[in-house]
Amino acid sequence: MKEKLDFANDLIDFVHHSPSPFHVVKTIEDRLALAGARKLGLTERWRLSPGEQYYVTRNGSALIAFALGSGDVAERGFRLIAAHTDAPSFKIKPSPEMVVENVYLKFNTEVYGSPILNTWLDRPLSVAGRVSLKGADPFHPEMRLVHLKRPIVMIPNQSLHMNRQVNEGLELNKQKDMLPLVAGVDKGFEKDGFLIRLLAEELSVEADRVVDFDLFLHEHERGTIVGLNQEFISSTRLDDLAMVHAGLHAFLHAELAETTRVLVCYDNEEVGSRTKQGADSPFLRTLLERIVYALGHDREDFFRAIYHSFLLSADMGHGLHPNAVDKHDPVNRPVLNGGPIIKVAANQNFATDGDSAAVYEMLCREAGIPVQRFVSRSDMQGGSTIGPVSASQLDMRTLDVGNPTLAMHSIRELGGVLDHWYITRSFERFYTMV
Repeated sequence: MKEKLDFANDLIDFVHHSPSPFHVVKTIEDRLALAGARKLGLTERWRLSPGEQYYVTRNGSALIAFALGSGDVAERGFRLIAAHTDAPSFKIKPSPEMVVENVYLKFNTEVYGSPILNTWLDRPLSVAGRVSLKGADPFHPEMRLVHLKRPIVMIPNQSLHMNRQVNEGLELNKQKDMLPLVAGVDKGFEKDGFLIRLLAEELSVEADRVVDFDLFLHEHERGTIVGLNQEFISSTRLDDLAMVHAGLHAFLHAELAETTRVLVCYDNEEVGSRTKQGADSPFLRTLLERIVYALGHDREDFFRAIYHSFLLSADMGHGLHPNAVDKHDPVNRPVLNGGPIIKVAANQNFATDGDSAAVYEMLCREAGIPVQRFVSRSDMQGGSTIGPVSASQLDMRTLDVGNPTLAMHSIRELGGVLDHWYITRSFERFYTMV
């Protein structure tokens, strides 16, 4: 069990050091660099060597890594694992400073994705993201990551005495109730440009160099292992950094195979994927085509490679909730630490079909990994993920898979220690299985 706990704690560290999609990509890049992977520029001509590892980034918030296999790519195709770097949060708006009664400073924010709002109340929060600085070329601003590694904001609840109905159900207004408190101020406080000055100080630059920013709130505290038998992982952003972490580990530790292995880390899944760095873009398709061409093949070989390929869309799923068992399908009821889940939906919210499910089922059976099925109740509308979106961009066999979790989209989600171990082993097997 120690090895599995160590691996779960590595996931917690990975999440803690990745407070924004930009930091997720930086953390991945650091681990890839340690393994000898080489970064490719999107505007340069590529010269690729079999057996080598490469990666590209898009927008600083999405990344695709690939390791060339020993076989002919047109004959062996690609094995792909795709996850996403973003999570529900709050994005800081331009000119966000708001002073209340000349005594409080708060930030104006906008909801990103679909967080469970009340879980963000009364928690120490920090700010992370990237800052655009004035550079020598207006078309190429200097991009710098920023992470205020201290709890500088909090979204306070109302006291029960001022809101007697709070325990009977409360609808929180995103513009009024969810703005974070930053500081106490006096009448002489200069609010205009406060955040710009704070960022400039953090980055050790002049304030007039700060042109713009993409900043998000995040939970300040590190995740932890919980449960009587240390069987659960309590952490922010398990959806979907647990799958990013598992996919990256498998990518770095899988043995060389004939098939080219690919790790795809998209951004913006939580808001529909319709961005240049999201799953509903040509990003992946263009990259795969460039790989085929760089290896001396033509467009016909690219299509052949696609039809020899298989994509695992890896996104966290739902486990049986101990206090809400009636919310689940009466038969298919995946539990935490019961193994990865294959996601199935008749309306194609998931890309899984009988063919792709059978492949993963047999892969796990051969490796001794338990597998579960997730299907929504027939009278409830379930969510979706990047599988169907990716399949609309690339005509290849696709499966939606993930690990069961509780409290998805809460600021603190709960996953299983064993599940994270299981799915990572399945990813390693997927990359290398003949």
